[in-house]
Amino acid sequence: MPVRFRTAERYARALTAAVAAVACLLLAANAGPADTAPSPAPAQEAAPPEDGPAPADG
Repeated sequence: MPVRFRTAERYARALTAAVAAVACLLLAANAGPADTAPSPAPAQEAAPPEDGPAPADG
């Protein structure tokens, strides 16, 4: 025959389970890469030369 728990004991168990669930969710939400440095910007390619007269030197 199953043992019947008191109401206060059931509420205490439920509260403990809720606190544990919230702690797990917070830990999971904060789990991520530890490196907070921004990633470097991608290198830009030089623009192709435009058609037209060549620049004069000097």
